[in-house]
Amino acid sequence: MTDTPIAQAAERLLRAAATGVPCPPVRDLIGSAEEAYAVQDVLTERRLGEGGRLTGRKIGLTSRAVQEQLGVDSPDFGMLFADMAVPDGAEIPAGAVLQPRAEAEVALVLEHDLLHERHTVADLIRATAFALPAIEVVGSRVRGWDITLADTVADNASSGLYVLGNRPVRLADVDLRLCGMVLERRGEQLSTGTGAACLGHPLHAALWLADTLVRVGRPLRAGDTVLTGALGPVVPAAPGDVFEARIEGLGDVRAAFAKEN
Repeated sequence: MTDTPIAQAAERLLRAAATGVPCPPVRDLIGSAEEAYAVQDVLTERRLGEGGRLTGRKIGLTSRAVQEQLGVDSPDFGMLFADMAVPDGAEIPAGAVLQPRAEAEVALVLEHDLLHERHTVADLIRATAFALPAIEVVGSRVRGWDITLADTVADNASSGLYVLGNRPVRLADVDLRLCGMVLERRGEQLSTGTGAACLGHPLHAALWLADTLVRVGRPLRAGDTVLTGALGPVVPAAPGDVFEARIEGLGDVRAAFAKEN
């Protein structure tokens, strides 16, 4: 198994994560989205085999500008595990994420499974228990963020950690399309946006995810968290940074990075 390109790509990414040293891109080993997701599956099964607990999914590439940059016309997805969740405001150890960047998102927490081949918005609304503000700390095992679609998909959609707010809000009580977002670092405004920046509406992104995951045999289940995608530009994170994201109607959430020793 280790001599296949998919296995080699997975081992390259695993080695980068284990050593803390970013690796060269893996696109020399794989080329298609299907092969990239096959690498992601290898990494997912390895993590599950080591006792990891799957807690949801993240959606990436929801920005049209980023899609154009990578030459794609749809989002991608990655897996969320319990050990990736950081409490609101808790300190993130230095080096926990390679080449970290922060982005503000809407998170949905599900109350019911989503198992249909094709879901409606009503299905999604009915299945959602509540929404929360979130900061996703994305990271790349690939040196210098030198990524194509194949590289980021294989690398679990460049997942790192995620921080959720603590005040659940019902979908009936917030307009996710028009909600404004501000991401600040110690009071300095770095990124702004609205729900409409996420494929026109965060629910549109979640709907794409629900349908896609049924097709690949990993459907969304009750209790899953869905990070629906960035509402504004992603910003680099450095040791000692403290980010606060405020999303209209959802409240705020903080991500704090420890200083280097």
